[in-house]
Amino acid sequence: MPAESDRDLFDTIAKLTTEARNPRSTDLDRMDVPAILELINDEDVRVAEAVRGELPHVAAAVELVLEAFRRGGRLLYVGAGTSGRLGVLDAAECPPTFGSDPSLVRGIIAGGEGALVRAVEGAEDDAAAGARAIADAGVGAADVVCGIAASRRTPFVRSAVAAARAAGAKTVYITMNPRSSLDVKVDVAVCPVVGPEVLMGSTRMKAALAQKMVLTMITTAVFVRLGKTYENMMIDLMDTSAKLRERAKRVLMTVTGVEYEGAAAALQAAGGSVKTAIVMVETGVDRSEARRLLDASDGFVRRAIETHRKG
Repeated sequence: MPAESDRDLFDTIAKLTTEARNPRSTDLDRMDVPAILELINDEDVRVAEAVRGELPHVAAAVELVLEAFRRGGRLLYVGAGTSGRLGVLDAAECPPTFGSDPSLVRGIIAGGEGALVRAVEGAEDDAAAGARAIADAGVGAADVVCGIAASRRTPFVRSAVAAARAAGAKTVYITMNPRSSLDVKVDVAVCPVVGPEVLMGSTRMKAALAQKMVLTMITTAVFVRLGKTYENMMIDLMDTSAKLRERAKRVLMTVTGVEYEGAAAALQAAGGSVKTAIVMVETGVDRSEARRLLDASDGFVRRAIETHRKG
């Protein structure tokens, strides 16, 4: 395929929804601070509705990731700039929130780890690096690779997704441009069209907000369906900070009704596992039996308790 000329690139970018000029913010430079903030907030309100329209496609992405995890695969986010940082952020938040293995959800950003805190100019245009990143990550048929690109044209991301498909992985693409304009072969496309940014082309604004919403939806729904919650509470917290230790006690107290000291003792008896402690307190069994019940219930606390009560 011949290299894209500067004029071709200009024409491509000019057609992108994410690069359009917002008619509601043409007087931005004349506004005072309250008016600027109100305008930004008004535009942000539009994001949730755009994402809502894509929920069936988000659900399809969730099912792909669930299937991958159940067969021993991983979820890998790939992005550049803001998109890449959001992918890395969501991946980094999964272990402390859900007690997941850090390798289960991984973020890959164009330009490497240094690009997380400082822009690496030109990294997003390095298509060869995108393919290498997939190879270096050992992506295979068990995995899901999710490309994140507001414009949908980022060479690093497109190349990474193509390499992932060639390796047999399932692929997802998140972009803020219309599905009809998507020219990347993927299994699932999520395309919340949020419209032109308040600041023309600054996709760190509405586009980034939409991306963050979608990524959070995917991982939260996946881990809920894997038994990482009880009712609406996190129960696979990692004991990595004083805050999380106290949150674990509060969850146990809320679920079982035990007092603070009882929660602390139960967690200690459960080896620090909130899930195990809940089953122990609710059923009166020891840690070994609680673990057996959880294993037999695929890690779902409610199911483990019900199984014990049914005898």
